[in-house]
Amino acid sequence: MFVATLLCNPASPVLEPALPESLRSAWGGGETDWLAPGVAAEFSLAQMPGNRWDVWADLQKMGVDLVIQHSAGRKKKMLLADMDSTMIQQECIDELAEEAGVGARVRQITARAMNGELDFEGALTERVGLLKGLPEAVIGKVLAERITFMPGGSQLLATMKAEGAYAALVSGGFTAFTAKVAADLGFDENRANTLEVADGKLTGKAGRPILGRKAKVEALEQITARLGIDETDVIAVGDGANDLGMLQRAGAGVALHAKPSVAAECDIRINHGDLTALLYIQGYGQNAFKV
Repeated sequence: MFVATLLCNPASPVLEPALPESLRSAWGGGETDWLAPGVAAEFSLAQMPGNRWDVWADLQKMGVDLVIQHSAGRKKKMLLADMDSTMIQQECIDELAEEAGVGARVRQITARAMNGELDFEGALTERVGLLKGLPEAVIGKVLAERITFMPGGSQLLATMKAEGAYAALVSGGFTAFTAKVAADLGFDENRANTLEVADGKLTGKAGRPILGRKAKVEALEQITARLGIDETDVIAVGDGANDLGMLQRAGAGVALHAKPSVAAECDIRINHGDLTALLYIQGYGQNAFKV
């Protein structure tokens, strides 16, 4: 059995009752269950529709995401999340670069790296090098003035943790940021790269080894082994090329507002919904959300 979930941006609900009803009827699905009025609905299916991606493309034009997955085992025991442009709305290194006066150059490198056009480690090393001499205190300034959480993140963490799930933040960014984001949102642990500092200033070097795509997969393997759960018990979320390994290994890999080349490799693509979409696709109704 499968389940089809339709959802949209909770800030601008556009999901009319006629849409899931017409789709359910066309595909011979079960009764529609509304998880949140105007925002998310689901229905069961006996088999995967052959025109799944054609319908997905049509719904995208309407501001609606469609996710079809096996109905068994939807609720996960672990959340494995990227940070930059996933749990927060920014790329930390880009914001540091703005403070250093090299914002445009660094943003260009970041975009290419996240789209898989550049080697992640080489791109990170180059960008960190451009931050050499930046006062360490600027990190706190960026955290306070430039970093904002992705909508739905607090509900996602609180709801899954209330159900006993474990949450890990694994980023190709920096521990100076993941520590704060993890603490604020309620992650159980965080892993990231380190920025080397000397005499109160960034040296332009990152600690070795660099945490990239392979390290995110290793985090998935290590944490599930430690918890005694299977990789199918994990829902992972990310947006960049360095997230693809963990997204493809996890039981549910969610490409959230992802780069096109990344989304194309994932079956769960959320382009319109926020982080609460990860709750809806697990079958949580809005009335079950925690804050």
